[in-house]
Amino acid sequence: MSKTPLTILMLAGSLLLLGANPALADRDDDREAINALMWRYARALDTFNPEAYVAVYTEDGEFLSGGTNATRGRQALYDMVANLRASREQRAANGEPPAPMFHMTADSWIEFLDDNHARHHSYWMTVFGANGPGTTPTVAAAGRGVDELVKVNGQWLIKSRNVAPQD
Repeated sequence: MSKTPLTILMLAGSLLLLGANPALADRDDDREAINALMWRYARALDTFNPEAYVAVYTEDGEFLSGGTNATRGRQALYDMVANLRASREQRAANGEPPAPMFHMTADSWIEFLDDNHARHHSYWMTVFGANGPGTTPTVAAAGRGVDELVKVNGQWLIKSRNVAPQD
């Protein structure tokens, strides 16, 4: 039985596509895992949950706001969010009910450096929601972020989150 050139071409193309699909599926799974990681990051911060916040970082993870202002390591990251929560609770106790806080990410792009390292680029905004009748939401801050991510034991984590990169 002889094969026509078209049949051979179609067979070769099918084999190439079949060989590429597992790699593409892995990247899609990684993208989804990274998107979920960044969602958990924002929710932990917005709910002032230090346990959930440190869970998205590596043991030596860091939060940066520019070049030299770094909070490094899980204990320091925990303390940072716990202090924010305590300050918020103190304001509420003083009769200043705090508005809900929302961290939003837009135009994000995930750059895979290799199978276990990725860079998450995004624009972000911190918004304080309406705090009762007659109040309006307020944009507290906005910027650009670059996050260095690593896969540890099959789980994507933040190695470094920089909300004010210098480039």
